[in-house]
Amino acid sequence: MSDHSIEAYSGDIDKLNQFSDIQIIKLKPEDVTLTDLRQFIAWINELGMIPSSQARILSGIKSFYKYLLMEDIIKSDPSELLESPKIQRKLPDTLSINDVNKLIDAIDVSKPEGVRNKAILEVMYGCGLRVSELTELKLSNLYLEIEFIKVVGKGSKERLVPIGGSAAKALKLWIEQVRVHNVIKRGEEDLVFLNRRGTRLSRVYIFMVIKQLAEFAGLNKIISPHTFRHSFATHLVEGGADLRAVQEMLGHESITTTEIYTHLDREYLKGTIIQYHPRS
Repeated sequence: MSDHSIEAYSGDIDKLNQFSDIQIIKLKPEDVTLTDLRQFIAWINELGMIPSSQARILSGIKSFYKYLLMEDIIKSDPSELLESPKIQRKLPDTLSINDVNKLIDAIDVSKPEGVRNKAILEVMYGCGLRVSELTELKLSNLYLEIEFIKVVGKGSKERLVPIGGSAAKALKLWIEQVRVHNVIKRGEEDLVFLNRRGTRLSRVYIFMVIKQLAEFAGLNKIISPHTFRHSFATHLVEGGADLRAVQEMLGHESITTTEIYTHLDREYLKGTIIQYHPRS
């Protein structure tokens, strides 16, 4: 798994260990009961954690006990009947097509970093990439002659994503006319996006670039790299794209994750009813 996943799961077990430390008799993993785990939920709730954070921690704990069961360290899984807190699914923030155009138009392409930043935004919006997928994008995974790029997503899963004309053009301009003049640090030669020092861009840097562009464009919205991914999916669904195709392009393991994009645009849904329902 990715470093972030490993760190998160380790943190979940650490929290269970902290809970064990404050008990009258310290608990061992194999001695924990369903009652203990319910008390653990109450404890993390008292710490002020929101339901989604609680559910994520419990997911880690459940995985831990499945592992203990597989390794024959325990005979029964105390987390099997443990219920996760109810989570209200929050609809993600998206940009309108006009907002996306404003952001891209706000880039100063007379500067080398401007050419790169335009390619970054075009690829994020045009391909629906996660920020980590963007920073790890490799030259050897670009198949621009057939309009596809290979993306390495969560859990090192690979997928092919189509790349449209605007994104491909911006990418070619960055690679062939600007990046080619960079002095590149050893080991980073295959990365598409680099900074002035010839090293990979950080996720934080991408956040900063987008925040500054939003200010220049006069958009009073909190925008992150993930906003472009949400906008990519929303605009596809609104345009009538097949949900399975969108799922494949986003790299979602489950179609239920992709289905959230069918609930986003109330006006779009209202228009669909007016247009197609016989009694509207």
